[in-house]
This record gives sequence, C-alpha cells and structure tokens, in this order.
Amino acid sequence: MLVHCGYTDGTGDYYISIDTEKCDGCGLCVGACPKGLFQVEEDDYDELKAQVKRELVKSVGYLCPGHEHCTAATPCFEVCPPRAIDISWA
Repeated sequence: MLVHCGYTDGTGDYYISIDTEKCDGCGLCVGACPKGLFQVEEDDYDELKAQVKRELVKSVGYLCPGHEHCTAATPCFEVCPPRAIDISWA
C-alpha cells in the first residue's frame, strides 16, 4: 500500500510517498534525512515501517527540498534498499 504524507495548498502538491509493501523498516531513511522527517514505528500488523513524523506532515514542502535539491550525502530515496520512498512536488 502507498502511504502519502504531505499536503496540497495554493502553491502546489507536496507529498512523500512510502510503499509499505516494499519498506522493510531498516531505518536508513531516518539517518539519511538532514531534516529528521522520518521515524520507524510498528504498523497495524506489528511490522516496522518508515513514516513521516506526524507533527511534520504539514511541513514537508518547507523542510524537504525534493529530489533535485536535497543536501544529504545520500538522500532518503536513494539510501532505501527496496526503493520504497518517493518524493513528488507538483
């Protein structure tokens, strides 16, 4: 299942999507994100899954610069072995 974390406002759509079927809960995205957007928690099936911190969902467009402008040495979407993370700004 794809979980879309973000929002739409007058300036556009800002979403980080996590494919929970691909995510293995390794937590590499947590360490990779210089803005601390991610955490790993148990889902409804007691499996560890990455997610955007609830208190930061409404700020992803401000905190995350997206694919082209991320300053991390290895961005979350690249450090994730199963490629479970996608970022879309429209």
